[in-house]
Amino acid sequence: MSGAYRIKGAGRLTPARTARFTFDGKIHTALQGDTVASALLADGVHLIGRSFKYHRPRGFLSAGPEEPNALIDVSRDASRRQPNVRATVQEVFDGAIVSSQNRFPSLSFDVGAINDFFSPMFVAGFYYKTFMWPKAAWDKLYEPIIRRAAGLGSAPKQGDTDHYASRYAHCDLLVAGGGVAGLTAALAAAKTGAKVIVADENAEVGGALRFDTGATIDGVSGYAWAQKTLAELKALPNVQVLTRTTVFGYYNHNFIGLAERVTDHLATPALHEPRERLWQVRAKKVVLATGAIERHMVFANNDRPGIMLASAARTYLNQYGVTVGHNVAVYTAHDSAYETAFDLKRAGVSIAAIVDCRQNPDVKLLDEARALGIEVLAGHSVYDTAGRLRVSSITVGRNGGSGKRKIKVDALIVSAGWTPSVHLFSQSRGKLKYDTEHQRFLPDVHVQECVSIGACNGTDDLADLIAEAAAAGGGTVDFSGNNALTWTGGMIGAADGAGEADSVKAFIDFQHDVCAKDIRLAVREGMHSIEHIKRFTTNGMASDQGKLSNMHGLAIAAEALNRDLPKVGLTTFRAPYTPVTFGTLVAHSRGALFDPARKTPMHALEEAAGASFEDVGNWKRAWFYPRAGEDMHQAVNRECKTVRETVGVFDASTLGKIEVVGPDAAKFLNLLYTNAWDTLKPGRCRYGIMTREDGFVYDDGVVGRLAEDRFHVTTTTGGAPRVLQHMEDYLQTEFPHLNVWLTSATEQWAVIAVQGPKAREIIAPLVEGIDISPEAFPHMAVAEGKICGVPTRLFRVSFTGELGFEINVPADFGPAVWKAIAERAEAVGGCLYGTETMHILRAEKGYIIVGQDTDGTVTPDDAGLGWAVSKKKTDFVGIRGLQRPDLVREGRKQLVGLLPKNPHDVPEEGGQIVVDPNQPKPMTMLGHVTSAYWSENLGRSIAFGLVAGGRARLGETLYIPLADKTIAVEVTDMVFFDKEGGRING
Repeated sequence: MSGAYRIKGAGRLTPARTARFTFDGKIHTALQGDTVASALLADGVHLIGRSFKYHRPRGFLSAGPEEPNALIDVSRDASRRQPNVRATVQEVFDGAIVSSQNRFPSLSFDVGAINDFFSPMFVAGFYYKTFMWPKAAWDKLYEPIIRRAAGLGSAPKQGDTDHYASRYAHCDLLVAGGGVAGLTAALAAAKTGAKVIVADENAEVGGALRFDTGATIDGVSGYAWAQKTLAELKALPNVQVLTRTTVFGYYNHNFIGLAERVTDHLATPALHEPRERLWQVRAKKVVLATGAIERHMVFANNDRPGIMLASAARTYLNQYGVTVGHNVAVYTAHDSAYETAFDLKRAGVSIAAIVDCRQNPDVKLLDEARALGIEVLAGHSVYDTAGRLRVSSITVGRNGGSGKRKIKVDALIVSAGWTPSVHLFSQSRGKLKYDTEHQRFLPDVHVQECVSIGACNGTDDLADLIAEAAAAGGGTVDFSGNNALTWTGGMIGAADGAGEADSVKAFIDFQHDVCAKDIRLAVREGMHSIEHIKRFTTNGMASDQGKLSNMHGLAIAAEALNRDLPKVGLTTFRAPYTPVTFGTLVAHSRGALFDPARKTPMHALEEAAGASFEDVGNWKRAWFYPRAGEDMHQAVNRECKTVRETVGVFDASTLGKIEVVGPDAAKFLNLLYTNAWDTLKPGRCRYGIMTREDGFVYDDGVVGRLAEDRFHVTTTTGGAPRVLQHMEDYLQTEFPHLNVWLTSATEQWAVIAVQGPKAREIIAPLVEGIDISPEAFPHMAVAEGKICGVPTRLFRVSFTGELGFEINVPADFGPAVWKAIAERAEAVGGCLYGTETMHILRAEKGYIIVGQDTDGTVTPDDAGLGWAVSKKKTDFVGIRGLQRPDLVREGRKQLVGLLPKNPHDVPEEGGQIVVDPNQPKPMTMLGHVTSAYWSENLGRSIAFGLVAGGRARLGETLYIPLADKTIAVEVTDMVFFDKEGGRING
């Protein structure tokens, strides 16, 4: 019946504002502000899903993100559908299409429920012992069946038409949680002028105040105070309040991940609004005010629909105006459940009984219950429940007694106490301590700049909590508060009703169907570590990550092992705190932006010139420039000849560029590179090799010294980000005493390489303020001036072995300068050339490419660059690695030149090199080909290879076996063209 369980005058929703939605095809009417859970409960719907393994009927257990049962599929249309949404969190919007999951053919009749009948076969760990035989059945039978059965919801088949956003933010204080503690800390901090971000996962702030009617703060009800404080915080310019925002991850250096649900609750979202937004926040300090999570009671058949946490029932009543039943029983080990019973009774709901497993509950509670006409059965437990699709009765008995009594109910609310929510604290790598008196883990040792306050820190008294929160915020507040009752009690582990028998299903982990008996079985099977028990039983491995089950599982394991609970250990809390959609994490990085193409400033001009492009990492680089009728080989051959004979123009903008600035810049580079930099004079360049700690080549490039305290460092195209990271890592961790600043300048400079005998002739008329004569501007010189009227850093360097210049200009001016140079080059018979020509020209001169001619196990000496390792320096990154015996032994693979005996044979890169091609398999491999090309300038093929003992084999004939032939090669030095090196000097 529509709204049959909604109580008039209760809750905080407005009856006049409604929203219609469907659940499994049936239309329901909700109030705006309802969650799917509260709306269905208002209509008397408790059956919401089926369990993963046994397919048992399941109902709502909680009212928050810890919910293990109520996972639903929510859609607007076929392309906007999301499975595994928690019904207790998802707000109803008009037109929502909601479906149950993990059932066939329907929720009320699920053929998968036959698994419950066969449950004695599906005990914990059964999957480790079955599906082993016959071996051939795994691929064709077992695995397909398991894969079909795995999971809960089904992934959408159509592309997601929603869009998602991301944002970076910095703040002085990030507060996780908008309850009393979080709001107080935020207010205290905000009054000091600190920049504050408050994030709360609910649609409204207040935390427990949303259900707790007994709290009074600053002379008003707790909920009214929360709304007043929210308005005060929102009015402050230094505070940002984010509701519907989950703090899901706490990472190094106070880097926090937040997932904001921006429009999931709206019927018609604005087109410009994202569905969800990822916040990546760097906070100076983090305040964790994440509260506590109520635990369920562990007893036989405690999973029937209609059985839920007491705090959930109180939330549905006081926030949404919904009662979970008309004849409700309570089973508890904690005082908080009494307040739920009292609120329900005052709202007109019949309370069948309060079953308290404690012998002596608080007298005040007993007196209040008596005054309200509620029967309290102290020292009793619930031993069983009945009802197929909803609980209909409970079986109650005295603890340890034999007599039992059946009580008819339509709902049962339970509470075993509260577990502090320490998930984010643990993600921060903080260490926990065990509070024996209250049977809970609490924050102890903080690793990062954070503080835990309130219920997550074990602070139960409201006045103490407010004082603690104000101190955490670094300020003061002029109010206090008090609770109507001081809560006591609680238990962890199995209650009397759980029994010792292996047949009793007393559930701990509802989603994965883990029972108390499964934990005991794991211990009997030899699992003594809690991590092993977790994996054997899958306790805590569901989508709720054990928020309700972990403490119960620990206690039962400790009892079975006869150990103190802290000695059993605690499982690892991992991010995310609650599931985060792929859309939120990906944000804009989808489609064309998933792997964004980087283009140089001259890309459009190169495209217009007919360039064919290749992908180099994310960069689009001009590969070659074919003219009419030319294929790739013809175009490349022409380009190679032209550069050697006249001039060529090449786009080198993709080279990594890092500005290293500061009084200690030279000292820093001395420590990062193998060669010396303090001897390099301003206005000069030097080729540098960078090694890792292990002594292997990491990157290379030309470094120009512009001034005593400023260096322009170039890296390989692919190495730019990792080299900057490498530098920053060492600067911050190993050499923090050095006064140096690092700035990535890769995209700030367009780089035009002009190479060839006529290079000086091409650029001379365009250059201003720099004497580029051979005497004034020799090879490896650098100067700042102007070209075409714009600022330039002009390098006299060459990667072709020809007279060469690399012209760096601000990126915005790159196209204009490129056009002017290209026109002059074309006028003298020059051409544009691409990366393929660049590779061939550098190979003709014996120049290596790190990453192609090195493989992560090559030292500078192996690459023939031993001259670049300083013999005078006492320290640099990799110096000790280079001294390891294995790195200086004879016979190491060394880079050498390879000349095929048949000059028309071009070896395959990666081809293995052997001494005897007729040797029986397995053949002895000496190394492999790293680079191989046809050289039009030499009229033959050339190659490089890493060969064991390579330099000692000069003149030897080795072989490269390929699929269709074997190529004989002669081992040579690596310089094939202009061995004397005269051309580079112009």
